[in-house]
Amino acid sequence: MTSPNKHGHDRKETSHGHAHDGWLNQLLGGRAELVFALACGTCLLVGWLGPRLGFVPENTGFLFLLASYGFGGYFTLREAVSSIFKGKFQIDFLMLVAATGAAILGEWAEGAFLLFLFAIGHALESYAMARARNAISALADLTPETALVRRCAQTETVSIDDLVVGDIVIVRSNERLPADGFVIAGTSTVNQAPITGESAPVDKQPVDDTETAAANTGNIKSENRVFAGSINGSGSLDIQVTRLSGETTLARVVAMVSEAETRQSPTQNFTKQFERIFVPLVILLALVTSLGFLVLDEAPSDSFYRAMAVLVAASPCALAIATPSAILSGVARAARGGVLIKGGAPLEALGRVDAIAFDKTGTLTEGEPRLVDIAPYGDATEAELLTVSAAVEALSDHPLAQAVVRDARTRLDTVIGAATDFSSVTGRGVSAKFEGKTVHIGKSALFDEVDGPSVPSDLASRVTEMAAQGRTTMIVRQGDRYLGAIGLMDTPRESAKTVIARLRNIGVTRMMMISGDNQNVADAVARSVGLDEAFGDLMPDDKVTRIKALKAEGGVAMVGDGVNDAPAMANATVGIAMGAAGSDVALETADIALMADDLETLPFAVGLSRATRRIIRQNLWASLGVVAFLVPATLLGLGIGPAVIAHEGSTLIVVLNALRLLAFKERKETEA
Repeated sequence: MTSPNKHGHDRKETSHGHAHDGWLNQLLGGRAELVFALACGTCLLVGWLGPRLGFVPENTGFLFLLASYGFGGYFTLREAVSSIFKGKFQIDFLMLVAATGAAILGEWAEGAFLLFLFAIGHALESYAMARARNAISALADLTPETALVRRCAQTETVSIDDLVVGDIVIVRSNERLPADGFVIAGTSTVNQAPITGESAPVDKQPVDDTETAAANTGNIKSENRVFAGSINGSGSLDIQVTRLSGETTLARVVAMVSEAETRQSPTQNFTKQFERIFVPLVILLALVTSLGFLVLDEAPSDSFYRAMAVLVAASPCALAIATPSAILSGVARAARGGVLIKGGAPLEALGRVDAIAFDKTGTLTEGEPRLVDIAPYGDATEAELLTVSAAVEALSDHPLAQAVVRDARTRLDTVIGAATDFSSVTGRGVSAKFEGKTVHIGKSALFDEVDGPSVPSDLASRVTEMAAQGRTTMIVRQGDRYLGAIGLMDTPRESAKTVIARLRNIGVTRMMMISGDNQNVADAVARSVGLDEAFGDLMPDDKVTRIKALKAEGGVAMVGDGVNDAPAMANATVGIAMGAAGSDVALETADIALMADDLETLPFAVGLSRATRRIIRQNLWASLGVVAFLVPATLLGLGIGPAVIAHEGSTLIVVLNALRLLAFKERKETEA
């Protein structure tokens, strides 16, 4: 993937498709359309007022009106001719016909006025749309142009395009990071908000093993990983580069967001289909209106003038821009908030769904087990239970064993001794020697298979209670003495409950979990965070089946990590991946990607999608309403001038309404 233009993407197309990036636009500093519109207005003013006030001869005034036509119709004529050669009759063609008709009737000033308002409307509309595009292209400017690199024990400043994987970049305090990579020296806090949308700076520290990190860049922890475009805090960092400048997370986000503009939403497809039918009907209506003198008591010139006014009134300019302007603004605002939305279709889809399905592990939960229950039995103490458990589990590489050791060390003040003679009973548990006695740790079934006393009934009851609460349980016996049981659980994220409440406030009515974990675990997590339903014991194929059923019931968004959940997400109405800043797969597979490994931005994404859909509806009603008013009004005698003012005014109102999305902020009130 090539690197986006760091200084902003050249605008190759305005909102109505005019290509203005030729020599003329370059000569006029990218403002050719605005300059021509102002020149049109100036010539119109001189050509119309000059002869009336006596400071310009009549013939000279006419020449100024001709010049006004030239300036005002230049871009309109280019687009109209291009469309006709493609077999299309679009809005520019209607405007040109109306202006030509006014000239035929001798109403040169009125025709020039039409072209002036149409041109100035386009110029202002292009300026407003450029603001939304610039909000996207400005992301590319977050990366500095140069980097301070240490090579062969010497430091030098190089262009970021010259960085190679493995380079060591030195980032001083308060500087922007020039590349994706991992920290190999120094500690600091880094503001990742431009990339991930995280509100608070994130602590960064060196990796334990540089070679291991370089060989497994996909497994680098968040406290070691850094992104180009983020801002260093007060410390100094040495960073090993893992991606070329054109392949950084920021570069990929900029490219994908820019591409999103070309992906049509259902409403955009509808309006384009509507225009294909509507524009020929408008031309037909104008032709019929021009023949009105055959049945009405009026001059042919009056019927022709009315037909030109109808052309202006019925031109669906506002309708054409109503949806693209809102989609572009919504996508740009999302990108600034750490959410990548891949086009209008997922943006609108998320705004429609009332149901959201969550994966459990790593999405609603932290993604790693923690020791949550410690139940000593008989005369055993909590410290004794933890000491024996940790000593034995320290010899295992199982994730649950590592969690026991980690959390036991946190709770105990003493140094844990070493066990010996470790062995594992697959699917049941483990055994080892500690302090001269054999220790068994595992499920109840393990103690039915090994020698020694069976599990006491009251301890078994306690284990059953823990399992019903979603815990993974382990019974501990040293020699013939039962020390008790411990329970582990992948605990919910601290933000999960608040996020669910915020989603309910926004209007999401049904939220559920789909998980491969057992039903007890799924139910326990669902209760703790406030979900409506939980579906456990699901294999990957079962998840897809469940998502398809939910989609058939009215649509569902699926939130997961974008990797293990890719099949389910692909079958949802809209797939949302979390933690995409650190995952290439998530960036590619998801319809919407939450760049941070955090649910906090999900309510923002849903709220923005709903606001976008709301503004699209407002724009469509406004644009269609103006056409519905102007067509009969012009048939009943409204002139071209007032029709153009109303027509172009509605177009600008629609664009400005869409630009409100750039300032969107989610309301964070939660239910008490």
